[in-house]
Amino acid sequence: MNTGDSREDRLRAVNEALATWRQGDCSLGDAWFVFRLEPSLPLTRAAEEAASDGETLAEAKVHGFAVLTQTCDIVRPCKERPFVEVAPLVEVDDNHLVEIRRGYRPQYAYIPGVADQNLVADLDRVMTVEKTVVARWERKPGCSTDKEVRALAQAVSRKRARFAFPDDFAEFVNPLQGRIKEKHGKASPEGEALRALIEIRVRAEPSWEAKTIKLLFYFIRNLREVTFQGRNWNYFREQWLALVPERGRYTSVDGIVVTHDDIKAREYLESDRLDLDHLSLPREG
Repeated sequence: MNTGDSREDRLRAVNEALATWRQGDCSLGDAWFVFRLEPSLPLTRAAEEAASDGETLAEAKVHGFAVLTQTCDIVRPCKERPFVEVAPLVEVDDNHLVEIRRGYRPQYAYIPGVADQNLVADLDRVMTVEKTVVARWERKPGCSTDKEVRALAQAVSRKRARFAFPDDFAEFVNPLQGRIKEKHGKASPEGEALRALIEIRVRAEPSWEAKTIKLLFYFIRNLREVTFQGRNWNYFREQWLALVPERGRYTSVDGIVVTHDDIKAREYLESDRLDLDHLSLPREG
């Protein structure tokens, strides 16, 4: 983009540069995430450093950015839609990368194009930039198939739309979530079984607000029919349910192992997905 060109030429160049960008595409390399802080009570190291200098804006170094804006809005003319939302790329370990890919940690989004570097998008930190900024970045494609595109869009939308479980249920289910966290990455029959799960959902009858509730867990597995060193799915189902015995207003607890082909659409829509985000967080590089 030649700064000697007319304004219209430069705007046209921005539109042409953004025409190839898609949701999930990344810019790699040292970058800075900018955020506002309250100088009297900074909460992060970057904020503390900025506050000590009397600043109300802080910059945190990150590995790059992933574009979160939907593709249809990215490619619209920059005079009509001048802004793009981006999230910083952070480094996580192998176990957390698997959990994020499976949707267990909705704070983060799995980006296939940078997963080989153990980078994911941190959806807790979203920054708005003008399209002229993105036009200067080197584009790293994030998704290459329709399946990957859909999975990313679901991760971004789920961060904002996920169900808020009641506080007493969060305490109730904590032993099961702790077990998943402990065993998921282990080279053991249970670890293999957990890695074969696509998601875990739970349904409350008649509702989460009821005085007494029947819980039904859906352990949704992949399509491969396997055993784990002689132990089948029913064995692990019983092990996992033993961690959440009937207690308090949860007067009945049951669970089934199914595939997405088995579960009915109504059952899926009336259940809510579990995640692990309230447990320990991935490290940042």
